[in-house]
Amino acid sequence: MSGTDHELKTVFVKTYGCQMNVYDSERMTDALATSGYAAVDSPESADLILLNTCHIREKAAEKVYSEVGRLRRIKEEAAESGRAVVIGIAGCVAQAEGEEIVRRAPVVDLVVGPQSYQRLPELVARAARGRVVETEFAVAEKFAALDRPAASRTGRHAAFLTVQEGCDKFCAFCVVPYTRGAESSRPVASIAAEARRLAAEGVREVTLLGQNVNAFHGEGPDGDAWTLGRLLFHLAEIPGLDRLRYTTSHPRDMDDTLIAAHRDLDALMPYLHLPVQSGSDRVLAAMNRKHTRDDYLRIIDKVRDARPGMAIAGDFIVGFPGEEETDFEDTLRIVDEVGYASAFSFKYSPRPGTPAAGRDQVPEPVMAERLARLQARIAAAQAAFNASRVGMTAEVLFERPGRHPGQIVGRSPWLSPVQVSADAALIGSIARVALTDVGSNSLFGRVVGKAGADRPVVEATA
Repeated sequence: MSGTDHELKTVFVKTYGCQMNVYDSERMTDALATSGYAAVDSPESADLILLNTCHIREKAAEKVYSEVGRLRRIKEEAAESGRAVVIGIAGCVAQAEGEEIVRRAPVVDLVVGPQSYQRLPELVARAARGRVVETEFAVAEKFAALDRPAASRTGRHAAFLTVQEGCDKFCAFCVVPYTRGAESSRPVASIAAEARRLAAEGVREVTLLGQNVNAFHGEGPDGDAWTLGRLLFHLAEIPGLDRLRYTTSHPRDMDDTLIAAHRDLDALMPYLHLPVQSGSDRVLAAMNRKHTRDDYLRIIDKVRDARPGMAIAGDFIVGFPGEEETDFEDTLRIVDEVGYASAFSFKYSPRPGTPAAGRDQVPEPVMAERLARLQARIAAAQAAFNASRVGMTAEVLFERPGRHPGQIVGRSPWLSPVQVSADAALIGSIARVALTDVGSNSLFGRVVGKAGADRPVVEATA
């Protein structure tokens, strides 16, 4: 082996949680590539191990400490063979726990919060000499770092693009304002430049990311603060970028320009993830959501008036402190009223430092029973929505081979998987598919032609 080979370094990144963490992990890998780190698929073969953590769910930090215990053995075995391994904790647990991580787990060399990833090569180099904890908020620096071209990833057909960070809403159950900071938006020129780079690499669909993405207020080329709707109109003009999505939104920030984008932009897919969390006004007030059940339903009506056939996705928390059976029944009713295409549902988890953590908690057996009922109701709504798609023709972006020979899988405009029997040469392209059947989580169909700008994304058929 040559001397150059001896200098190669490797990094393993394990990602927990949301799509923003997936995006951040990619950018961490890109940043480290400039310092000679190559990504590997297992921690055993890595010189640097990073856990990109999420702090939303209960006992998230404990799961990280448990994982660090397993990684300690890898580090010790590497040391016995003369190889130094650096272990780093990144993400929202890093931001929330800070110095506590290295106190409880001295094997950790680096703790880095979400706003400091642009400095990761420097921080890793320092951590190799001594422990480093970096959890300062510097969102502007992070956005500036995103302007530097990322490593090209040929073969991608869909990609994430961060446009907004942080949250000012301070829901009583949520740690995001404490781990990601205040709402901050990336400049439009920076976003557009990255979107053009992605399109040049063959990416056909981009999902704009933010903790509260529809609170976007980034500076436009004209010096004004642009809304998310205005940004989407701008990105829709980029050649080769055929499909746009965004996630996750807050009901308080669904403004008229965004609804107009759903009405007027064929490139903006007919899918909206808009968490409601509860169908009870009493619980929504206790959560500090600052919207009512009727506010939410009026938004859904406006969006569906603008774009008929929209798929609505949501989030629900069951067993929030003080939730009574009548409150929960209001939640079941809103599932029926909206007719969700999909939804995430969770038992309430107390997050230290949040207002709701010290309130009287709903007993665990009650939460578990309510969650089971809610998930059954959501599953029925999802099945009904998917069944209503059968008989339609939709444009599908094919992304990968299926599990069976001769099968390929793509995404419908409503984000649902679509399986067809077709040549793998279609992967990376958008084709028109007649939807013929529905499975437990997927739609099935047959390819009937190429996608065309003169055709709607979705057609009803007789």
